[in-house]
Amino acid sequence: MEQLQHVIRAVRAEEWEKVRELRLAGLEDPAAPVAFLETVEQAQGHPDEFWQARAQGASHGRAARQFVAVGPGGEWDGAVTVLVEEAGTTDLFGLEVERAQGHVVGVFVRAAWRGRGLAEALFDAALEWAWGVEEPGLERVRLFVHEGNARAGAFYRRYGFEVSGVVVPKPGGGGALEVEYVMARPAGG
Repeated sequence: MEQLQHVIRAVRAEEWEKVRELRLAGLEDPAAPVAFLETVEQAQGHPDEFWQARAQGASHGRAARQFVAVGPGGEWDGAVTVLVEEAGTTDLFGLEVERAQGHVVGVFVRAAWRGRGLAEALFDAALEWAWGVEEPGLERVRLFVHEGNARAGAFYRRYGFEVSGVVVPKPGGGGALEVEYVMARPAGG
């Protein structure tokens, strides 16, 4: 694996325009229909205040953290976000959250950087943060992967995530039934 020259760090509240730009780039990727639950058109319709709140919320506190890969020229080449789901709440599928856990979302690496270690570096930072979240600590980190997103599923397995046995219909799938597999990695795993 090549030596990355990227800095992996949490977003800052004032970087909302870069957060928006990277999200739109991810949603324009050919894999977006099976990787994200939002379309580029929906994201483009969000006002500046939405993006400001998103960056603010992912920059500090316990609820969420977004990590970005900043290249030597200041460009953002990838991101991953961890949302904290508290025990006793419900997730986006309406299922009860049984334990304090992280939920990985918004995974995106620009095509030029795929397969070069950037995703691993982003996941290293995200999971280090998740395992270090203040009390009560997180017992696991989970994510959903679409049945048609084999590349992502293979990466998650290589990175230590295992299929949990839970399968849910993709929200807003419409038409033919599409499913998401829930994959998880226990704390310290």
